[in-house]
Amino acid sequence: MPHSTTQPLPTESEARAVQAANYQRWIQRLWRLPAWIMAGLVLLPISVIVLSWGSDQTEIWQHLIETQLGTLLKNTLILVVGVGLWVVALGVSLAWLVATCEFPGRRWLDWALMLPLAIPTYVVAFVVLGLMDYSGPVQTLWRQWLGNDAWFPDVRSPAGVVFVMVTVLYPYVYMLARSAFLAQGRGLMDASRLLGHSPWKSFWRVALPMARPAIAAGTALALMETLADFGAVSVFNYDTFTTAIYKSWFGFFNLPAAAQLASLLLLFVGLALYAEQRARGNSRFHQQPQRNREAYQLSGAKAWLASGYCLLVVVVAFVIPVGQLLLWVIETGASDMNQRYWQLIGHTFSLAGMAAAATTLLALLVAYSLRLRGKHQLSGSARIASLGYALPGSVLAVGIMLAFAFFDQQLINPLRELLGLEPRQVLVGSLAALVLAYMIRFFSVGFGPVQSSLERIRPSFQEAAHTLGANQWQVLKRIYLPLLTPGLLTALLLVLVDTMKEMPATLLLRPFGWDTLAVRIYEMTSEGEWERAALPALTLVLISIPPVIVLIRRSRNH
Repeated sequence: MPHSTTQPLPTESEARAVQAANYQRWIQRLWRLPAWIMAGLVLLPISVIVLSWGSDQTEIWQHLIETQLGTLLKNTLILVVGVGLWVVALGVSLAWLVATCEFPGRRWLDWALMLPLAIPTYVVAFVVLGLMDYSGPVQTLWRQWLGNDAWFPDVRSPAGVVFVMVTVLYPYVYMLARSAFLAQGRGLMDASRLLGHSPWKSFWRVALPMARPAIAAGTALALMETLADFGAVSVFNYDTFTTAIYKSWFGFFNLPAAAQLASLLLLFVGLALYAEQRARGNSRFHQQPQRNREAYQLSGAKAWLASGYCLLVVVVAFVIPVGQLLLWVIETGASDMNQRYWQLIGHTFSLAGMAAAATTLLALLVAYSLRLRGKHQLSGSARIASLGYALPGSVLAVGIMLAFAFFDQQLINPLRELLGLEPRQVLVGSLAALVLAYMIRFFSVGFGPVQSSLERIRPSFQEAAHTLGANQWQVLKRIYLPLLTPGLLTALLLVLVDTMKEMPATLLLRPFGWDTLAVRIYEMTSEGEWERAALPALTLVLISIPPVIVLIRRSRNH
């Protein structure tokens, strides 16, 4: 008779240990959920837009090809090339002067050159037109001096749009290139000089190649903002894919055609991201700044030329626009500071507050889940979640609207019919659609400060808390939240202000009656009433200055 062996039954302690291990694995999977949710939210509009090509829009595309498509492609290419070249030239030259040279006023010009980030592009656009259009004070004075037939450059031209974009977007390149030049110090340049290279050749062969990853990253940010812009190009009546999406939606009332146009815009954004990754390659981006660097002492005419150049950029890009807005507000008086104005502020802060709170909370959960899993690099889902900032607001609006329309028709309305309720749109035109677009667009803006703050906290704190019997939630509540308060406030502030300035998504998705300051600016500028647009514009600029100061402080610490 064969001998049979039986496995001994596990003891009670062993069974409890297995249950505890299974519970811990389940908890670990649960903590991955926030990153999966955010990645799914990012992929939702992208998937819907790609699938929109299944809809036959032959007539619309035939009309676009015959009338506008060539113009859209040409205008987009002009913007990308023009803005790309000029933000690099302006941002790198300013960063090199401020980071490596000593001249009068350098210390305050260092942070003043970041201030144009506080002004939305569409605000600078209507200020430039108000000042330099045919009926503006600059051209009027020009004709008085030189006669009515005197030539003056056409401000409503591609060059005018590029000029507006560059004055607002150059700080992206300036900020990152400045940090890269500070990290290099003077030693490498001196070594190059000892090998017989001139200062100019040393800059081109040593400093610039080492700063290339930072310059590429800043340029990519500027180009993505250029491709996503709707306000400035609409003020100039300069047709791009963002204006075409808006016209297809509200002009032709054809959402599938708008989605197909959005997919082409998404292709441009993808190419910009790919070019940035190729430019960076395997180069190191983070370097240890040289705190005790020795700057080049400029003297005489060179010193004053450097000061004048930096000061001229600050005056043109920040002082003149803000000064003109202030003059228009003074001229119009308090007539527009009525109940409608305060209602606009209330709507703006309400929407931005909801989006900022939800985005910051989700960023905290995603960052904390990475810490629990011991990951110092972003996981695949977290990388996808961080791509939302590359999606233009108009692309997000179209994708979310199509997705929500599908959910209303296929899921919610059949359920309402089962419950005996009348079918109606529940998700389309709701605040949820707009807040979702904000969350997807600005998740990476909030995630960056939270993750960087979390990395400064020693893992030993968490290990000690677990030793004392605390679970993950208790560790988050009692240890991490108090230590992360500065980073969370920074994230909240950055998302809040970026949301307030966002125009395309707000314009396309806002519920009826939920106008904001950005929408009011669009309405007034579309009618040519620059003076009446000044008050909401100045309000946006003033509330945008605090996060720019935060960025300045953060850039000084890197």
